[in-house]
Order: sequence, then structure tokens, then C-alpha cells
Amino acid sequence: MNVESYDFPSRRYDLSVIGRPRPAVDALPSYRPGKDAAQAEEEHGIDDAIKLASNETPWGPVPSVAGALAGAIEGINRYADHRATELRERLAEWVGVEVDQVTVGCGSVGILQQLFLTYVDPGDEVIYPWRSFEVYPVFAKLVDGVSVTPPLVDNGFDLDAVVRAVTDRTKLIVLANPNNPTGTAFSTADLRQLLNSVPDDVIVVLDEAYREFMDPALGNPVTDLLPQFPNLLVTRTFSKAQGLAALRVGYAVGDPSVIESIDKTLFPFAVNAMAQAGAIASIEAHDEVMERVEQIKSERARVVSALREAGQSIPDQQANFVYLPLGESTMDVCTKLERLGLVTRPFAGEGLRITISSPEENDRLLAGLAEVLG
Repeated sequence: MNVESYDFPSRRYDLSVIGRPRPAVDALPSYRPGKDAAQAEEEHGIDDAIKLASNETPWGPVPSVAGALAGAIEGINRYADHRATELRERLAEWVGVEVDQVTVGCGSVGILQQLFLTYVDPGDEVIYPWRSFEVYPVFAKLVDGVSVTPPLVDNGFDLDAVVRAVTDRTKLIVLANPNNPTGTAFSTADLRQLLNSVPDDVIVVLDEAYREFMDPALGNPVTDLLPQFPNLLVTRTFSKAQGLAALRVGYAVGDPSVIESIDKTLFPFAVNAMAQAGAIASIEAHDEVMERVEQIKSERARVVSALREAGQSIPDQQANFVYLPLGESTMDVCTKLERLGLVTRPFAGEGLRITISSPEENDRLLAGLAEVLG
């Protein structure tokens, strides 16, 4: 038998590839997380790098949440409640809906994957403006869906273009608000116009991973829109404002029939016991969490103001990061910042996304940008 291939009984198998992945999976790009500080230190021979690439909070969970996590260790030998019943009940009470309007998942990104698995058949269309969150095209390709990507206008969404892109093959519209990576946002009034213009059988997904950092004047889609639009689903996470990124717990709010459908694709015990305990404790500590959010928003305003005074064109920012639309100089600026120990997230040929951190780290960032950008 040839070591490179064999026939059985009439098929020819290539032994250089183990197994036979689905073509859609074989063609998938790997998700690329933000570079960590240790990797940058190794690449550039430095020892004081800080990570500003993944939009994490600079602090761990508040003390009461840390205590709840410590207490959850005692039951770690047992499987968690698959449905996270208590967490769903607390979430429903917290956001002001019925419990059958809430689901939970392995981060909001886990729920997004469930949505693609639930609604998108091969050849179905998924609309999302681009550039936006990098998992959207990955999930679309995973299910052999067709991505339809209206371009951004001035770093924000053209919702009219999104409406014009809808066809009878459209299954999902996915809108990150605020948008990742540009940090821009739209109001519930803008979203209402879109919802009034799309068919009821198209699910509109509002991905609000950075919800807590938005200006409240932009509105709350759960209270403002969900009662009138059963095809709207809002996803949120405990990874950002609550500082539980490593625990992977998110939630979605929508019509009970939509929740019931996507719950069918929730893999067993997706939200572990510590994640459930941490999320419940974070709800109880909401006021303390929001004090930290206000610190981040204050620092964001300071950083944006300093950059604009230095001549940079910064769009209106509504998340816990800032976006510099640097165009073709993006990768050069990113590399120079890394050599100074400032690890950011580049989008080649487009712009640089930089996490807002502690005042001390933000001071270092501004000094580094002043040096690199001149």
C-alpha cells in the first residue's frame, strides 16, 4: 500500500489529511484572539508589556462576586444545572421580562453560534455590516450560509443599506451595538425604523456585548422594542463590564418561541457552576459594577479628548475601547506600539482598536501614541 494514499473499495483517500472535514469547516479561518502581553514580550525582547487588545476590564470581579466564586468551588465535582434555572430567573427579574424570555449560553458568542445553528441552512443569507465582530463570518461559513455585508459609513452602520439588502433568503440580521471594532452605536429609534421595514420571519439579533458602556440616552431595546417586535433578540454578556471574561457566561432576551428554539442547540452544561454563581452575584452587585463602568467611561472620555487634541480623527465611542482609523499605517503603528510594550488590536489597512484600562496604563498609552504618531 502506498503510504500517501490507498483505494477502498473504489474511493481514493489522501493520507496527508486525517479524516475528511466538511468543506465549510476545512475553509474556515481560525478565530484570532488579541495578542497577550507575554507573546509581545517574547517577540520584541521586552519585559513590561501591557495588554490592551481584548477589551477586558483592568480589574477582577468585585469582592462579593469573588466570594461567590470561591464558595462555588465546593460543588465543582457535580454537574451544574444545565438550564441555569436560578440565573434565568434572576436575569428575568433584573431586565424586566418573563423567565421564558431569557436564555443563557457560553458567553454571548456561544449564543450567537446557537442562533446560526438554529436558523441558517446552507445557502441562506445572513446580513451584518462590515467591518464588525470577526465571529460573524466564521459562524456563517460554518453552516454554509451566505454573508451579505453592507459597508460601514463613517465607521458606523448604514441601517438603510441593511434593509435594502434583505431578500427572501435572509434568515438573520446581526448588528453589534456598539460596533466592534469601531465603537460607534445607534439608538433604539433607529433600530425601530429597521424593524418596521424587515419581514417578521427575519430574526434581528442585537449583539450588545458592551451595553453598559453606552450612553443611556440611546435607549434600551429590551424595554423599548421587544414588546412590539417578537423577531428581535438581544444578546449580552458578563465578560466585559462585570469582569468575568474567563468564566464565559452570556444571556439573550427575546420572544419565548425564539428562546425555545435556540435552547435546543445549547450543548450540555454549557454554563458551568462557577459562571452561574459569578453571574448571579454580579447582578446583586450591579451598583458596584456600574461604579467601575463609570470609571472606564471617564477614562475613555479623557483618552478620546487627548487624541483629538493631538489631531486624531476619532469617531463617537460607546464601548470600553477607542478606535483609531489609521488606514494603511495601522500595522506600522501597531508594531511600534508593541515595541513600547503596548499591545493593541490591529485591523490591517483599516484601524487600531485599543482597550481603555486603568489611569496609569492609559497614561502610558497616550505617551506611547504621542511618540509613535508624532
